[in-house]
Amino acid sequence: MIPSYVSMVLMLVVGVAGIGGAVLAGTTRADAFEAANRQSKGVWVGILVLVALACLLRLQFIAWFGAVAIGIYFFDVRPQIQRILGGSYDW
Repeated sequence: MIPSYVSMVLMLVVGVAGIGGAVLAGTTRADAFEAANRQSKGVWVGILVLVALACLLRLQFIAWFGAVAIGIYFFDVRPQIQRILGGSYDW
């Protein structure tokens, strides 16, 4: 019973993070994604919205892949875009 609550809370937190990531990606300049050699802004917003919904709706199998995609955005894509927007081009 407790593990199911923990899983539910975790998916809720990851889903909210995904929505936040979609908002952040949506407000980022589109050319920054190209400069970072990443998928386009629209693709990232779409991915983050879809996987956030999967997490919030607790679609277990898709939600785990979604959690990975959200992590990739926050720990790989977004820091690289922030470095580019900040003027630091050393990768």
